[in-house]
Amino acid sequence: MPYAVYRTIIISLIFLCAGFNVTAQTTAASASASASASASASASASASASAPTRTTLAEVLAKIPGPDGERYAVGMERGSLRLLAYAPKDKDTQTPHEQDEVYIVVKGKGTFFDGKQRVPFEPNDVLFVPAGVEHRFENFSDDFVAWVVFYGPQGGEKE
Repeated sequence: MPYAVYRTIIISLIFLCAGFNVTAQTTAASASASASASASASASASASASAPTRTTLAEVLAKIPGPDGERYAVGMERGSLRLLAYAPKDKDTQTPHEQDEVYIVVKGKGTFFDGKQRVPFEPNDVLFVPAGVEHRFENFSDDFVAWVVFYGPQGGEKE
């Protein structure tokens, strides 16, 4: 997926967190390309078209905790992109991930450790972590919630 698409998704998520209504739209060029695709590609496009184009934080948070006590839930997926809600309690026990990720803080305050330094965070902050880097949220408030966007190839984007 091209960088511009990732950037558009991340910007849309920022607007979503700021309270704007954001939905995905298919461009005329994409629609025309789909119409001229082979039968198997059309079937694949139809399957992906049924993926959600909109989700709400409330819908995703309703899945937390997960069956094994997970403090995150998937909101939507497409290709290498995964959108999750993350709401840890007491302690952040995550380990480094295989993809680059962006956190968009929805609620709460605390400190974010990015593998090298600690930075304060609050609602509407955006935090980036390259693939494979140790990171965690520390000293966060009880109401802490963030959107998490995983994207790109395993091992992260190459500069």
